[in-house]
Amino acid sequence: MALLRTAGLALAATGAAHFAAPQAFASITKQAFPTDTDAWIKRNGATELALGLALTAERTRKAGLAGLAAYTVWLGARTAMNR
Repeated sequence: MALLRTAGLALAATGAAHFAAPQAFASITKQAFPTDTDAWIKRNGATELALGLALTAERTRKAGLAGLAAYTVWLGARTAMNR
């Protein structure tokens, strides 16, 4: 599953970018987390890094996909709730 491995690496890189350039994620994070946005940027970055790495290894891929699905639903719900 080369596609899932590549997607995992891209997601992990995006997660790491939350720490390298947090200001790039501030406006989108603020939509879901209007209070304590800076802390949520780091939390989301750590989550995306972990999920992305889980997708890269065949042993952890199923758990990574389940986690990614749950994270996507939760993040979407947070965004909708705060509109």
